[in-house]
Amino acid sequence: MMITMPIKHARSAVRKGRRALIDLQLARKVKDVDAFLVSYPKSGRTWLRYLLSIYLAKVYAVPVKLDLATTFQVLPNFDLDRGRGLPVFASSGNDAKLPLIAVSHRTYEQRFFAQKPVIMLVRDPRDVIVSAYFHQTQHKKRFSGTIPEFLIDDEFGIKSVIDYHNGWAEGLGHSPALVISYEDLSKNTDTTVRQILAFLNIPLNEDYLRDAIAGAAFDRMKQVEKAKPIPGHAYNADNADSSRVRKGKVGGYQDNLSPADVQNIEDMMRSGLSADAVKLMARSGYCV
Repeated sequence: MMITMPIKHARSAVRKGRRALIDLQLARKVKDVDAFLVSYPKSGRTWLRYLLSIYLAKVYAVPVKLDLATTFQVLPNFDLDRGRGLPVFASSGNDAKLPLIAVSHRTYEQRFFAQKPVIMLVRDPRDVIVSAYFHQTQHKKRFSGTIPEFLIDDEFGIKSVIDYHNGWAEGLGHSPALVISYEDLSKNTDTTVRQILAFLNIPLNEDYLRDAIAGAAFDRMKQVEKAKPIPGHAYNADNADSSRVRKGKVGGYQDNLSPADVQNIEDMMRSGLSADAVKLMARSGYCV
């Protein structure tokens, strides 16, 4: 008797098999990576990537006109996507080698990240979860419930935030690491970027740094996104809640979360975060 697999399970098996094959290919490419920039989704990575790509493109004379599509040529995702991943990484236009800084939202895996320099960007989880809610409901359209329902969703909610940071808090002990926060980047952009450049041993050019900070200013980035949205995503860049550059406001969660929502987040974070992850999150000013 032939046993058939439900379609849903069959599709899941195919996805897992495809992911395993991609992971094998990525494991072979790790040797080419100079450093990683990692963060949980919606922690401000798009802004930091764009700012750094402007700076690096100038320092290493990369022949590219920067926008939210071509930024991946300077700081590609750590995947094999032909529009945003390692295959689009550009070569520098001068004698100095453009460092390959691969960008990732992946959970910690030793085979990929151990021993490689890591810059980790953290953000207040309350702001993260609000941004993630609008991203999944308006941009990705993978979730259709309320914010309270989103908070307790295993895939997208606070559990996912906790698991990610617990894994990385332990994993960072295996790599040279620099932890920065979205809050510090917002308040002291110049100082924070200088820390990143020093950590990566990238030459400092005052004029280029000033231009990069100005070019990645929030209002400027919104204009850039409207002119040319991020590739590989079907969304309305004119809609403030669906755009990748949404608000960027520190403490903006207060506009969307009720006191009960905030308490629920704090309760889950307090019970779920490891001691090392608590210290990691404290860099954002969030205290459990």
